[in-house]
Amino acid sequence: MAHSTNLQTFADDLAAITGAEHFRIEDGVLIATPANTDEIAVILRHANKNSISIAPYGGGTKQSWGNPIQPALILHTHRLNSVREHTWQDMTCTVEAGCTWSSMQSVLAKHAQFVALDPLWPDRATIGGIAATNDSGSLRLRYGSLRDLIIGMTVALADGTIARSGGKVVKNVAGYDLHKLMTGAFGTLGIITEITFRLHSIPKHTQTFSIPSPDIEPLGKLLLKILDSHLSTQSLQLRSTTDDFHLEVRLATLPEVIHTQASSLTALAQSLHLSIAEHDPNVWTARQQFFDQTASCLIKATMLPTDISSITATIRNLGGTSITQATGIMTASIPASASSQLTSLREQLEAIHGSLTILHTPADATPVASSSPTDTLPLMRELKHRFDPNRILNPGRFLGGI
Repeated sequence: MAHSTNLQTFADDLAAITGAEHFRIEDGVLIATPANTDEIAVILRHANKNSISIAPYGGGTKQSWGNPIQPALILHTHRLNSVREHTWQDMTCTVEAGCTWSSMQSVLAKHAQFVALDPLWPDRATIGGIAATNDSGSLRLRYGSLRDLIIGMTVALADGTIARSGGKVVKNVAGYDLHKLMTGAFGTLGIITEITFRLHSIPKHTQTFSIPSPDIEPLGKLLLKILDSHLSTQSLQLRSTTDDFHLEVRLATLPEVIHTQASSLTALAQSLHLSIAEHDPNVWTARQQFFDQTASCLIKATMLPTDISSITATIRNLGGTSITQATGIMTASIPASASSQLTSLREQLEAIHGSLTILHTPADATPVASSSPTDTLPLMRELKHRFDPNRILNPGRFLGGI
């Protein structure tokens, strides 16, 4: 935090950069809303010179993720809200960081295209925030992670340098994959201002199937059978409720093929003495409900697909519920009364080459570190030092206090 003289000088500079109508002070915190990449770069240059800490802010949907910080400046991105270019013939688009996910998808849908990702709260979450937190959902099984979908990025670095990586075509070899480094960095290495995505055609026909079971073991086996099959699976998740377990499958293929594939899925289920039932149309957005359960511990865990059923059973034994994508990414809610067991759960996951991150802990829960150090922590710290030596960008928010 800079001393008061520097802060007042910086406040005057901010008002001049963004215009007084786009700058204010609330509870001693400076709040600026720049209009473009150039303004963000100028702000960063001044902030770096005066050691002013900055936290970028999009839709605010994931501000509780990571370690809490108290910046001197909050930089809103909602004025950077347009789809700058949609080259539908090449199936790419370039979008500003403050554009909401659903707004972008609406524009792309006019040409029956979309960015094949299903992040949390698409009506409020912004492009920049989704990339900074590396959020993804069930579509990751078929289309890959966010890093696979980003082909270019514009980033304002801590010293005010504007860096561009990748390009605007799907196949390019322009420079280092800087955008892969920025994705998931929680805004600690630079502020994302624009992203270029590769696009996919919106599937013309999809159908969801739900397979319930009071026991987890047969569903775990079915999940692996589906992954090893030739079914056109778009999404696959194992959901644990307080009563039973459900395996949800979404197929995406041609209308004339879907019936054949449905029959194949039914046969796979019947081979394990399971049957297909009616499905809830909201199952693919159900993980959002976990984030409303503030009285419980909210965790994110990773594991191999072969371990999904056993970890799901462990969560159930702790009194919790979970949703796990077939890619091995789990979101789970665990009662505060069982929070003392989170350390042993983390040890169990790490023993099978998985991980556990605590996204939310209620006040009455046993304190547990949000994440455990990894062998790559020294490298990450060195990257932070090289990109942001004065530690002005979200200082302390990332793993290990980076």
